[in-house]
Amino acid sequence: MTPENAPSVETQSGGMSELSRVAGIFFEPGKTYADIVARPTFLLPLLLMIVAGLASSYTISQKIGWERIFRHQAETSSRMQQMPADQREAAINMQIKIGSVGAYIGPVIAVPLVSLIEAALFLGIVAGIMSAPVRFKQVFAVVCWTGVVYLVTVVLTIVVIFVKNPDDFNMQNPLAFNPAAFMDADTSSKFLYSLASSIDLLSFWSIFLLATGLKAAAGKKLSFGGALFAVLLPWGVYVLGKSALAGVFS
Repeated sequence: MTPENAPSVETQSGGMSELSRVAGIFFEPGKTYADIVARPTFLLPLLLMIVAGLASSYTISQKIGWERIFRHQAETSSRMQQMPADQREAAINMQIKIGSVGAYIGPVIAVPLVSLIEAALFLGIVAGIMSAPVRFKQVFAVVCWTGVVYLVTVVLTIVVIFVKNPDDFNMQNPLAFNPAAFMDADTSSKFLYSLASSIDLLSFWSIFLLATGLKAAAGKKLSFGGALFAVLLPWGVYVLGKSALAGVFS
């Protein structure tokens, strides 16, 4: 080996850099996830998701305002409209106070916590039910790096906030990538609206990437179809549960 060739060999043997992984998730997911499961890391994607969440909360706070959002939700909630006026006003003020603080605390706590829960669920299905040889650190890294796709959602949401009338901004469904974009959020069934908003192109992209990552972690012991099932099962339960709650508490 000549001295001039040594650096390139070391770079290749060291795998992809963290920034290369960010780009690779979008353009070379197969190669990128193979590198991720071989050398699991998670700090950078977690930080990116937290920063993106904070940026989204700040933009919503400055351009739309939490009071506008919660008052609109109260106006479209039959449950809130049935409350006496003073109790409804007190409830709205409480939501504003909690929401304005939680919007900034939430991403810091929720991003790592939700990622841990998702990884535990996928590990239970893939390793526990399907008996594929995957480790928690690998699955957690796959979940975290897939979250990089969330950056696209945040960037597009911020663009929508700047170009759209604040009164027309839909906090529950800011992007028109699902059937709910063609439904009236105020008059439609809350269950069906929530269900339709979950049938989303960006969600399907994330599901595909998660399945790709789990397949890379398990190797030949797990088919892509099996990995896809491992992702779709908890996602389907979550979507139905979320939609049912939206219908009950509307």
